[in-house]
Amino acid sequence: MSAGSRAHSCRPGRLQGLKRTSCCSPARPRQAGPRGAADPVWKQGTTNLRVHWWLTSLIRMMESSLKNVLVVSFGFLLLFTAYGGLQSLQSSLYGEEGLGVTALSTLYGGMLLSSMFLPPLLIKRFGCKWTIVISMCCYVAFSLGNFYASWFTLVPTSILLGLGAAPLWSAQGTYLTIMGNTQAEKAGKVGRDVVNQYFGTFFLIFQSSGVWGNLISSLVFGQTPSQEAIPEEQLLSCGASDCLMATASTNSTQRPSQTLIYTLLGIYTGSGVLAVLLVAVFLEPIKDAQRKREGDEGPPFWSTLLSTFRLLGDKRLRLLVLLPMYTGFEQAFLAGDYTRSYVTCALGIRFVGYVMICFSATNSLCSVLYGRLSQKTGRAALYALGAVTHLCCIIALLLWEPHPRQLAVFFVFSGLWGVSDAVWQTQNNALYGVLFEKNKEAAFANYRLWESLGCVIAFGYSTFLCVSVKLYILLGVLSLAMLAYGTVEYLEAKAAARPAAAEQAKPAEGEETETAM
Repeated sequence: MSAGSRAHSCRPGRLQGLKRTSCCSPARPRQAGPRGAADPVWKQGTTNLRVHWWLTSLIRMMESSLKNVLVVSFGFLLLFTAYGGLQSLQSSLYGEEGLGVTALSTLYGGMLLSSMFLPPLLIKRFGCKWTIVISMCCYVAFSLGNFYASWFTLVPTSILLGLGAAPLWSAQGTYLTIMGNTQAEKAGKVGRDVVNQYFGTFFLIFQSSGVWGNLISSLVFGQTPSQEAIPEEQLLSCGASDCLMATASTNSTQRPSQTLIYTLLGIYTGSGVLAVLLVAVFLEPIKDAQRKREGDEGPPFWSTLLSTFRLLGDKRLRLLVLLPMYTGFEQAFLAGDYTRSYVTCALGIRFVGYVMICFSATNSLCSVLYGRLSQKTGRAALYALGAVTHLCCIIALLLWEPHPRQLAVFFVFSGLWGVSDAVWQTQNNALYGVLFEKNKEAAFANYRLWESLGCVIAFGYSTFLCVSVKLYILLGVLSLAMLAYGTVEYLEAKAAARPAAAEQAKPAEGEETETAM
């Protein structure tokens, strides 16, 4: 055979098992060992390719979904580090003539009005990303208004914040729901499970904002000179028996120096500006992708405007309005009454931040825990846990007489309140996103509307009702909300059972036909 023909015929043979053969080189004998280990080099190369492909796919999935969830979460963390700390101090820091409570009431009044029409319009016009950015700027304006706190600065900036709050939360809920359903389609998972995980991750990071915001306020105000011991006469009017704290200041509510207040407000304002920049630069917009998935150009202007109210035609939503209303009631009680009539009255304003840190820490940890537990236990079990925990807290607060010697009890109540609040925050958002997936913007707008209404009512009667009466109102609203929620779960289970019953009826009809023939 000539050299040319030999070169032409010298080419690799086919793979025999895992053994490479060639007419130019002798075949290597199969090595002893387990099956598939004959050529370790070749197998290692194939394995490396598979690992590389898997890692590449994982990174792409993280970049497209998890990165955006983290950007939203940390943006809200920075924003509510500022707002959460300010909200906790409003009733204690600006107690003269009820300015702080009035500011909170007008804030939620503005949120109530904006919930009626602004969220669907802004989300349609600007998309979820820029709706979040614009709304965050309203929160920064509220921080600036606190630099010169008066009726002419706090009230207008509170209304502005309220107008931005409903679009902010509606855009956040819509964004996470779309991201969760999109990721579930890619990964072949159940949509509601991924949405629950995303909301759990968000609230894990978001609820820690209360830790940082209140820690900052406690450290700054901790530089205030030590105060005198609280007289026993004042302690008798603390807790559930408090009926005069809204109009009368006490020794324990001594105002910190103006320098310390400016320092705190400067930190909070900087945190809010960082939140706006983070979301504006790093968050990916999803408006175009959403419209492409839905295959339409979006509803007309007036249809979008009225979509919030039109969704109330759904019987499930009418039953569920009590859930966000109760969330508003319980948040208003914690921010306006527990911090003032229990903590500030018995311990002093310097302890408000530390007590709220305990609430925020338990809320944050339970949020991510509930996101995972809901896949195994279902949401009904978590709602039962939240209801029972709040029920026990309300009864105990009615009976408890706060005293500085019982320092640990103040933290126990705030921690248990956080355990329950985490249920309402994670499960309510996920419930609205799953039940009203085709009308997400309107559903979350309704959620914020009724939550705002609860806050407005609670802050509205805060200045003239005793704390004991407020606790009884909480107890009644909680009972009605759980009854309505149970009705919705029953309706959902009944609706899900109908297709299964229809599928079972078809084979039975076929058998009867064959028997008759």
